[in-house]
Amino acid sequence: MASDFERPAPDLAKIIAAWEEWERGEQTPGKVLTSMKTAGLAEVLQQLQASGWKPTTVA
Repeated sequence: MASDFERPAPDLAKIIAAWEEWERGEQTPGKVLTSMKTAGLAEVLQQLQASGWKPTTVA
């Protein structure tokens, strides 16, 4: 059975907001991961890897 559902584009603002909630201790890790997954974190990471992006050291 084919699905006509089209995933929305990743939402960086939602991913960052979920992370910040965890940093402030407002959400459990499981809830944060769920929020980040729903917001498209996997797609963002795949695109970063495909583009050859490498992390840099933050001073």
